[in-house]
Amino acid sequence: MPMPYYVSPEQVMQDKAEYAKKGIAKGRSIIAMEYAEGILLTADNPSASLHKVSEIYDCIAFAGAGKYSEFENLRKAGIRHADLKGFMYSREDVTGRSLANGYSQSLGTIFSQELKPLEVEILVVQVGVNGQPNEMYRISFDGSIIDERNFAVIGGKSDAVQAVLKEKSSGQAPPLETALSRCVSALEQTANLKLPPEGLEVAVLERHRVGRKFRRLPVADIRLLLSV
Repeated sequence: MPMPYYVSPEQVMQDKAEYAKKGIAKGRSIIAMEYAEGILLTADNPSASLHKVSEIYDCIAFAGAGKYSEFENLRKAGIRHADLKGFMYSREDVTGRSLANGYSQSLGTIFSQELKPLEVEILVVQVGVNGQPNEMYRISFDGSIIDERNFAVIGGKSDAVQAVLKEKSSGQAPPLETALSRCVSALEQTANLKLPPEGLEVAVLERHRVGRKFRRLPVADIRLLLSV
């Protein structure tokens, strides 16, 4: 009688983690950076139809790297959660922290209980209004959550992009044109290629914007900011 095949729980988790990391490594990098008037989101994304950066709620944005269909489902679930909570309670009860915690629990449960983990890494960012600080949360495939400051990076070459940004960071929130220039320079340096404005997806959460704070920048605006 053949012996049953045994794999230790540690090995199973390690294999899942390696599988997820390989999937995320194929994705292009995305940067969230604090600037003087809010939070800038910059993605290396040549596709004009598939967005990696999106609005979730009034002051909150979402970015996903890795397998598009998987982080797109997470984005939609986040919007439904935020809308329902805002409707049942108040709009102020919908926070980046609560959304990030919800995503962390969902990803952690899938990673530990499902055979295949999600090949995604996501960002949840909230611009601070009325004197409140900005919030940036990076959530990994296994549900681990990191509270970031100044900037956050997800995607295939996130470690390399972070290293470049740390070299250029002054600790102060720069103006928008400087922040965008730093982000694009870091993406180009790590990808080892020139990124045209048409190959970038850029959005901002503007602190002083009336109503919803999210604004997607058209190519003309991106080109103008990079020329300053």
